[in-house]
Amino acid sequence: MAAAVRAGVSGRILGRGSAVGARSMSSWWRSVEPAPKDPILGVTEAFLADPSPDKVNVGVGAYRDDNGKPVVLECVREAERRIAGNQNMEYLPMGGSVKMVEETLKLAYGEDSEFIKDKRIAAVQALSGTGACRLFADFQKRFSPDSQIYIPVPTWANHHNIWRDAHVPQRTYHYYHPESKGLDFAALMDDVKNAPNGSFFLLHACAHNPTGVDPSEDQWREISYQIKVKGHFPFFDMAYQGFASGDPERDAKAIRIFLEDGHAIGIAQSYAKNMGLYGQRVGCLSVLCEDEKQAIAVKSQLQQLARPMYSNPPVHGALVVSTILGDPELKSLWLKEVKVMADRIIGMRTALRENLEKLGSPLSWKHITEQIGMFCYSGMTPEQVDQLTKEYHIYLTRNGRIR
Repeated sequence: MAAAVRAGVSGRILGRGSAVGARSMSSWWRSVEPAPKDPILGVTEAFLADPSPDKVNVGVGAYRDDNGKPVVLECVREAERRIAGNQNMEYLPMGGSVKMVEETLKLAYGEDSEFIKDKRIAAVQALSGTGACRLFADFQKRFSPDSQIYIPVPTWANHHNIWRDAHVPQRTYHYYHPESKGLDFAALMDDVKNAPNGSFFLLHACAHNPTGVDPSEDQWREISYQIKVKGHFPFFDMAYQGFASGDPERDAKAIRIFLEDGHAIGIAQSYAKNMGLYGQRVGCLSVLCEDEKQAIAVKSQLQQLARPMYSNPPVHGALVVSTILGDPELKSLWLKEVKVMADRIIGMRTALRENLEKLGSPLSWKHITEQIGMFCYSGMTPEQVDQLTKEYHIYLTRNGRIR
């Protein structure tokens, strides 16, 4: 009798507990709505879902061969052969591979840079260009909490996400001129002049994404001068060094101009495009400081920011990069291969323009060959893009950017 009573009471208690538990579990995430699709990655999702055998994806930001297949550089293959079985896979320090960072700084600041020799650069390995930008955005928020970031219109969509999630107020500056399909230089300069002194400006070092429109060398000098006058901080996102023109030195020209003019600068570098290491997520964040003591302090804070995010960066991509850049033979091979990729893209631009003109289009297509890098900002409207996708199974982002 007593056992039955106990069992009945226990069942009622468990029943009530289960019901309460069920209600609680169902309410935890009730307010969560589906996130909007990423404007770039969403294109790939739609492409993969299309059953058409004739579909083409020209939206993804990755280099492809003539058959639409991914390319692995021979210098990367050789580096991997040398690494295999010869390196351990222990944790890297919070700041990443010292050798990879050293070689990366030479690409951006120059082989014989006085800033490298004087140890004035705080630099850490980052999770490609995205991770470098995010680390810097968090650093900006922590040590310049009242500042804002000026971002070009348009820009890579993820730039807005990065500084938004770091809680840095965003402003925009004019960049692209839709009518000429070129640089809106006068409006850009006005925005630089009118921004509050000491603002942060996000600049694309080369092969502006998504427009492919870069300032000329003279225009870069004027931009540098005015940013210096206003005391702004220039932060360069350099995702395409070598991949734009085929010459890493030429593609770093804007950065070298700012260094000559005495700026303190920040740089996000990536090896996704120029070494084809998309999935390895290997990059670098660097900040030029006043002296070695300041550089040590800044680096320690960058590492402190990285610690709760991802603790330390991945090792394999860093080994590949340091092996290639640290060996004269492999570096020479890389320079040849990156030039082949850049030249092929330039040739495809010429062919696209020529074929459009041969078809008798009344529009001007000169912007296709005047732009640079892996993206062509076609000038097509979202409605025209939708028509291409619906009727011809050609997938690209709705801003008309073609890879």
